[in-house]
Amino acid sequence: MKPTISVITVTLNAAMVLPDLMQSLRMQTDRNFEWIVADGASTDGTIDLIQAAADVVTHWISEPDFGIYHAINKALQIATGEYYLLLGADDRLHVDAIAQYRDHAYRTKADIVTASIVRNGKVERRKPCWPWLYAHHAYVSEHSVGSLIRRGLHKKFGLYSKRYAIGADLLFLKRACSDPGVQVVQADFVAGTFGFSGTSRQDRAGTICDYFRRQLETERHKFLQIILFIAKVLKHARGIVKGTSHGR
Repeated sequence: MKPTISVITVTLNAAMVLPDLMQSLRMQTDRNFEWIVADGASTDGTIDLIQAAADVVTHWISEPDFGIYHAINKALQIATGEYYLLLGADDRLHVDAIAQYRDHAYRTKADIVTASIVRNGKVERRKPCWPWLYAHHAYVSEHSVGSLIRRGLHKKFGLYSKRYAIGADLLFLKRACSDPGVQVVQADFVAGTFGFSGTSRQDRAGTICDYFRRQLETERHKFLQIILFIAKVLKHARGIVKGTSHGR
């Protein structure tokens, strides 16, 4: 029997982008999945969209939360799928993504299936296996859109940490993927398009700082991470000075 899949989306005032995600889920060739939406008490019409999408939304909640990872953790506690796929409100799935993910999980019995994603119009796979440089991207293309994750991994590695405003998903992935008992498989298909309106996409300074904290926590060579952090700050200095907007 092929594995069951839960799709999880966290929203906060996402009415401008959510309809396209909904349509990409409606168009899936394999509609045998549950979609859980954890909303952070939106005030812009997001809840109206969710309520009107009963044909695709299986479960939803809307209440104040303590950030993205608190909301994801709540959704995980509702989820029933053997695997789950995280999608941002501005992400898009290709029409056969669910079918491809399910087929690869069934054939390989992997704990994590990572597929290619489209970012800035370019197809991206996971990076070379140098976690000291690429962090979680040495194992998966991306957490959102690009990773089908066995839900049971959270029993071993815990839920997403609330200590990080942006990068707790990446910390979880790095810890799980580096464990010798966890099987990660690179699938040969493109799952969808990674959006750019979420917090990690917009808050460049916060993303770089959280990335640095995660690398210090998980890598042995601390001085090397300091050098890489300085280089990254210099590379993105213009965007950091301009300032960024926030969202999910």
